[in-house]
Amino acid sequence: MARQFTFGKKLKSESWLKGEKLEWYYFCLLLIGAIILFGFNLGELPLRDWDEGIVSQVAISIWKSPDNINSWLYPQIQEQPYLNKPPLIHWSIALTYLCFGVSEWSSRLIPAIITALSIPLLYAIAREVFPKRRTAILAALIYLTFLPTVRHGRLAMLDGATITFFLLSIFCLLRAYKSPKMSLGTGLAWAAICLTKGIMMGILLAGILIVFLLWDNRKILNSKYFWTGIILGLIPVLVWYGFQYYKYGQTFIEVNFISQSFKRIWQPVDNRIGPFWYYLLEIIKYTWPWLIFCPGGIKNTFKNPQTTASKLILVWLGIYLLAITLMSTKLPWYVLPVYPALALLIGKNIDIIWEKNQKIKYPIHWSVMLAAIALLIWIAGIYLSFGIFNPAQEPSLTPVFISLGLTVTIAAILTTIKLPHFSVVLIAGLYVSFLLFFNSKIWIWELGEAYPVKPVAAIVASETPPGQTVYTSYPYNRPSLNFYSDRQVIPVELEGLKSYWQQNETPYFLMETTTIKNLQLENVKILKTARGWGIITKKSNSINK
Repeated sequence: MARQFTFGKKLKSESWLKGEKLEWYYFCLLLIGAIILFGFNLGELPLRDWDEGIVSQVAISIWKSPDNINSWLYPQIQEQPYLNKPPLIHWSIALTYLCFGVSEWSSRLIPAIITALSIPLLYAIAREVFPKRRTAILAALIYLTFLPTVRHGRLAMLDGATITFFLLSIFCLLRAYKSPKMSLGTGLAWAAICLTKGIMMGILLAGILIVFLLWDNRKILNSKYFWTGIILGLIPVLVWYGFQYYKYGQTFIEVNFISQSFKRIWQPVDNRIGPFWYYLLEIIKYTWPWLIFCPGGIKNTFKNPQTTASKLILVWLGIYLLAITLMSTKLPWYVLPVYPALALLIGKNIDIIWEKNQKIKYPIHWSVMLAAIALLIWIAGIYLSFGIFNPAQEPSLTPVFISLGLTVTIAAILTTIKLPHFSVVLIAGLYVSFLLFFNSKIWIWELGEAYPVKPVAAIVASETPPGQTVYTSYPYNRPSLNFYSDRQVIPVELEGLKSYWQQNETPYFLMETTTIKNLQLENVKILKTARGWGIITKKSNSINK
């Protein structure tokens, strides 16, 4: 077993500079660095559709009735029962609303902080399984500079918190090798996973832990503390699920367990499909330039399969990647729990390079690939930022491309002359580049896939009565629109809109201004327009706001 992470009693053989205080120093330093990156410019852009819009709507329903225990125990969305996911993160966001009011910043604050904790937690895990501190620092900082880790972790989503709770369960499990009482924390962290992402995710991640223990240290499975922790964790999970079943009965089982969980294995939800290699492609797209050093990390892992670190990485990556690959529903953020394991193996590979720098020959493809990436960054920067070839320039991206270009260029030079400090340059440069990127208007690039939500939501809220259901010609449901307008906006096909118009005395439609003319509805009154969209009703209506 590798050297232990000394949160407990200071090792007698070490001075305080090499013991507990220094471990806490690095832990806190990584946490501060992570919080700065995860929290910078957090509330400047609107909420993203789907997860952010849904999570925030549920949190608002709780916030509106803070003294009503039913609003906490049985959360709703648009005055309908919310049966998709357990409400642990929704509760925390509702508490943030109570303290700071409702905003994009308060919606994202708690998920971002919880996800930021995953960075020092990965450091703690690496200190348990690797003998050197440098390996742990590299692994944690590489994980911090994976774009999907930070970008999704900054959003009001459940996935970042789930990763943090999973890392906490692994850390407690590894600490239990020397202090069995620490295994109590594994069960409690597992409960937090189940109350955040649901039973299906809890079962999958628990399976990874069990297989790892069966391979590496079966004694933990015989520990009374381990099973006591599991029982303690099961209690809040069973209580919450029991309350839901008592109130909603079979409906809860069909929605939570089947429709929103296990059904995703064999049937794509909301047409979210992809090829067999979907998640491999996601990893390839978003882990550059660290992906260059991944093959060496995989080779080192298979070269020493009997170490605790190798067993953990192989079980983690093998089971999780297989599980999400076999699922019919494909979503980009499902792959997020893979990145901490990748950071561990890449961090170990780079540390080996650092240790054997004078004795190891750097593969020529490292320099070539880094140089190629740098060239692509400079070309993209000229094209997108300076408007030489592209009139629709985005000035806020100029410093991002300059920072990235310089970072990767210098790293390419350092690998060419065999200096291991290329990793330091990459980490520092990517960190600064991410800060600059999050200062831009496009770090949530999905917002550009649909019309601007806030100005359109404003006319929906101002021109329709409270609680009014609004029908729209837009083909997809937009939870963020529901959040900002505080109305339920339902997409309907054009023929359906014609039918609603004829059958209802006071219909309210949100439609593109061009569609309003083409649909040829009778007695149309345009109440207000914004960004090419308008709220319409019948001229004879008396609008009671």
